[in-house]
Amino acid sequence: MKKRLYLFGLVLLLSTTVATAKANIFNGDKAIKEKVANMTDDEKRARVEEIKSRVEEIKNMDRSSLSREEKKELRKELKSMHKEAKAITGVYISVGALIIIILLLIILI
Repeated sequence: MKKRLYLFGLVLLLSTTVATAKANIFNGDKAIKEKVANMTDDEKRARVEEIKSRVEEIKNMDRSSLSREEKKELRKELKSMHKEAKAITGVYISVGALIIIILLLIILI
């Protein structure tokens, strides 16, 4: 009986945690779109160049010396930059390059 009660409590706890996490993801996308909507064309071009240079920095990094948390932060940063670049005017970071970067990060973990 206790096992069922604990299992039910665990399932309930995990299901509410997942729903909350997904809600926060959708709010982040709206914030990026609003930020991009308020930019001028020159600001958009400048931001795209900043994103490109940051991606090149990450590509050239020696990720073998990074901790697990730092690698995780890099992946999150790349994903957010990809969303922002896509929201500006399209995909400036090629999909193939992004897949290679993510695969390299996964392999190095």
